[in-house]
Amino acid sequence: MNWLLCLFFTAMLCGAADPSSKNNAFLQGILKRFPQADANKDGVLTLSEAQAFQKAQQERQANRPKIKPTHADIVYGPHQRNRLDLWLAKSGKPTPLLVCIHGGGFAGGDKSSYHRKVELINVMRAAGISMAAINYRLLKAGKNHYPAAMYDGARALQFLRHNAKRFNLDAKRFGAAGGSAGGCMLMWLGFHDDLADPKSDDPVSRQSTRLLALAPNVGQSCVHLPTLLEWFKLKSLVEFPTSRAFFNYPPGKEVVITDELDRTMRDASPIFHLSKDDPPCYMTFGANVTVTASSNPGLWVHHPIMGFKLKEAMDKRGIECHVQYKEGPVVKGYRDQNDFLIKKLTGK
Repeated sequence: MNWLLCLFFTAMLCGAADPSSKNNAFLQGILKRFPQADANKDGVLTLSEAQAFQKAQQERQANRPKIKPTHADIVYGPHQRNRLDLWLAKSGKPTPLLVCIHGGGFAGGDKSSYHRKVELINVMRAAGISMAAINYRLLKAGKNHYPAAMYDGARALQFLRHNAKRFNLDAKRFGAAGGSAGGCMLMWLGFHDDLADPKSDDPVSRQSTRLLALAPNVGQSCVHLPTLLEWFKLKSLVEFPTSRAFFNYPPGKEVVITDELDRTMRDASPIFHLSKDDPPCYMTFGANVTVTASSNPGLWVHHPIMGFKLKEAMDKRGIECHVQYKEGPVVKGYRDQNDFLIKKLTGK
């Protein structure tokens, strides 16, 4: 998750010109994670200091090595954000494909972040796997709320399958990886019934949206608030800054879980689409720390309980699922998440 995005929404919500870690949960979390962001070393992190630190981080990242896509900004749909990049593996036969979906709370982020995933691109291509990174519609001024981004992800998969011959891809061996919101989206796509419309006049829409393997990082298996409160054994959680826009809920008023909102939250939650024919999943998370009613929402929304509960549900259905988290037990059978992807996508 882009924490600068969190800070932006926090500043809007609190109405302060320069909120600080004295009264802001987001900034408290950033100060704890990045104490060096406190430029004047007074023990208080202001929004201005956090933004300056983020800018410096972005400048450092801009100088990191990157790999230019084989094909860039391929148009897969009608919206200006419906673009994808492709890194093709050299092969005399059709290659499996790993589709990567960026995070950002469904309100930020960009596929260009994968240009600097040098190790991931090289590891996949060395194994004979091509890689794609997609953009999708972002939340903006009451637009593009759920399920817009999910349908963009589905369209990207369908477009790539429709053009499998053009790009030398094996249409039956597609997997997905992504972080945070991207992890939520890929699980939603992976567990959702196939969105193919065999009767459509559009040949792209007739293609399948099914996936062979899922590799989310700090992804949300559930966004249904009543279920999350049950999981964390709490009566309330600090509201995540983009949740209202995601569910198209009016700002400024107390959130009431109406029947309609309840249905939407359930439908947006990957875990509620789970069935026994769904693909295996390998999830990664940070530390399994305690969440309270006052915890930074960036903590609970990326918490490993999202993986624990999904694994319980997948185990009951006999579907392979692994949860790797900081200081947790070693996942058996795979060296890491990339090893999982390679074995599943190549069948070796």
